[in-house]
Amino acid sequence: MELSYKIQANEHFDNIKEVLKLKFEISDRLLLKLKSNKKIFLNGCSVSIKTPVNSGDIIKILIDFEEDNSNIAPTQMNLNIIYEDEFLLILNKPAGLPIHPSMLHFEDSISNGVKYYFDRINLHKKIRPVNRLDKDTSGIVIFAKNEYIQECLIKQMKTNNFIKEYIAICEGILPNKSGTINAPISRKSDSIIERCVNPSGDIAITHYNTIKHNEKLSIVHITLETGRTHQIRVHMSYIGTPILGDTLYGNKSDLITRQALHSYKISFIHPITHTTVEYTAPLFDDMRNIIDSMKLRTEI
Repeated sequence: MELSYKIQANEHFDNIKEVLKLKFEISDRLLLKLKSNKKIFLNGCSVSIKTPVNSGDIIKILIDFEEDNSNIAPTQMNLNIIYEDEFLLILNKPAGLPIHPSMLHFEDSISNGVKYYFDRINLHKKIRPVNRLDKDTSGIVIFAKNEYIQECLIKQMKTNNFIKEYIAICEGILPNKSGTINAPISRKSDSIIERCVNPSGDIAITHYNTIKHNEKLSIVHITLETGRTHQIRVHMSYIGTPILGDTLYGNKSDLITRQALHSYKISFIHPITHTTVEYTAPLFDDMRNIIDSMKLRTEI
């Protein structure tokens, strides 16, 4: 991957480091790697970051150095690829797969599958998920193919330009057809996993809209203004309509073996093309079959 910038006549920078910081927002950590790998160029020549620059100069960086990703075991998987370019890999993750390897899921996380795929396409880069889903939540997961792309998207996730949309099947009928849940969330005092609404917790804001419902279930479209751990699951339970099948914050269900929550759409500004992009991920059969079997109304 190559990034370049030509200094305009009306611009003044003290040195290359200032250009990289202001124009590319390069982090100190990545800057150090670019320096040590000699991947910073001025008018085609490798230079130090303290090199002075003038109008008309072309600064170029190459993020093509190899990285050690042997900390993750490769596992062959049938990855459901929604989109791929030289910067991003976007997947539709099935339920049952965690994002990261762990002691209990050393070889069966989605990152293990991405490692196998990267090996197959001869991409020697670390495995970098940008967004995260719970193990039993399905839907869109973005993997950055280098550190710069990951940094750009993580910064963007803190802005209104990065939009995540979900579909949930909830128990019962929501108190209003649409609304906003503004209820802070913190870790439950006696648990390392469970979260709860707590006045002293972190700000958490969830917007929802009921698409359809019957007497027992509601199909709900959800967007997040913040991204707290388990936010949707905690908020839906908090207003009395837990997500179907969510045994941590609701009830076990005979209709589905996991929480009926799917990350179905994501939009953001592509870090390289600077255009707004949007990707969608179809529902998996377990949620689709429930929705198809419901006798639905569209008004509360």
